[in-house]
Amino acid sequence: MPKLSVLPCFLSLVLYQLPMVTLAAPAPLSAELSDPRTLGWMQGFPPTPERRITQPDSNFFSFPKLRWSVCHMRELLPTAAIPRAIAHYSALPEALNPAIDELQFTPTGADRPISWRDGLAANYTDGMLVLHRGKVVYENYQGCLGPQQHHAAMSMTKSVTGLLAEMLIARGQLDENALVGTLIPALQGSAFANATVRQVMDMTTALKYSEDYADPNADIWQYSAAANPLPKPAGYQGPVGYYEYLMTVPAAGEHGKVFGYKTVNSDVLGWVLATVTGKPYNQLVSELLWQPLGMQQDAYVTVDALGTPFAGGGISATLRDLGRLGQALLDAALGKPGVIAPELARGIQAGGDKAAFAAGFSSLAGGSYRSMWWVFHNPHRAFAARGVHGQTIYIDPTAEMVIVRFASHPVASNSANDATSLPAYQALAEFLLRQQS
Repeated sequence: MPKLSVLPCFLSLVLYQLPMVTLAAPAPLSAELSDPRTLGWMQGFPPTPERRITQPDSNFFSFPKLRWSVCHMRELLPTAAIPRAIAHYSALPEALNPAIDELQFTPTGADRPISWRDGLAANYTDGMLVLHRGKVVYENYQGCLGPQQHHAAMSMTKSVTGLLAEMLIARGQLDENALVGTLIPALQGSAFANATVRQVMDMTTALKYSEDYADPNADIWQYSAAANPLPKPAGYQGPVGYYEYLMTVPAAGEHGKVFGYKTVNSDVLGWVLATVTGKPYNQLVSELLWQPLGMQQDAYVTVDALGTPFAGGGISATLRDLGRLGQALLDAALGKPGVIAPELARGIQAGGDKAAFAAGFSSLAGGSYRSMWWVFHNPHRAFAARGVHGQTIYIDPTAEMVIVRFASHPVASNSANDATSLPAYQALAEFLLRQQS
């Protein structure tokens, strides 16, 4: 088993839903007390030893260090650029509404309301952006984040990967019913050989692969060791890089029956996208999304030792640029033609197999998963990109609202913040609907 001190970033990036383990541990520092500016991480010229966060000797993705690390991934890991179009960017008009901070909502299971502003602190929010009818109505930066600063998107990267696949399908460059093994012969000996592209996109593949962090023998540890871009320890004889590991994943059952949230699906899909286009993943993100959507800044994505981008969780971007992505999907869901076709967005919004989802996932009752997007099937027809430690792009077509949140919650699983987050989003949607009526 690899040393955990070398791998903390990958262990946190690759998983959205962690197993819940009850431990007798002290409560983590509050958002205020764990603020990286308060703790002085990496401050000074040079920083003093007790304030340094470095590779490979630091557990840089442990709390509270992660509150600094999420804004500094390219200083800790090798990355590839996702360039914007230099000549232009799409401006976001503003109509800021200061009343949002005092909006009241009641968290799930609670008996008293709290304010929107208090909810930000409760969820260790680093940045929050709200777009309503295409205008910025709320923007807030905390912790390590500022308007020009990139933040790790975590598993929201998966949703970008799924969106790229849908765009290539719509263009006739990718067949969702094709078997992965026919597209990538190197995967013929793996579980993915007889899985369809659609089954990979919706994570209904049947894999003998565990992402249970509580199990020291879980496959995630071997996957992380292969993906680690740092030099391998003496005597290491396992796979090197994402692709070599993916060739070794065995099957366990019949594809298409049960949803299983496994990051290896996202990296297989990234491999498929690169293969059918002949272009690396980061170039596709740039050409299909970042440039045509008029992003204001370049993004970047972490890579393994062979330079393979992490399609399952490696993107870092700015708050407003992910707002532009969310707005493009909202516009498409509302039937407005643009970079993203309306039928594509509506296909994602319609969701996946609810029965398969319920059979394999205990959170988000009544939800589903389609093209690596989470679909709530609530009255507002909302869907979202989600990532560990509280990342989200939440799209509410009924309220014509997009919420982007970056966070550094001490608990990776979003079940730790959904009770506060989802009621807040619904309350804001209803507030905005009242405002426009």
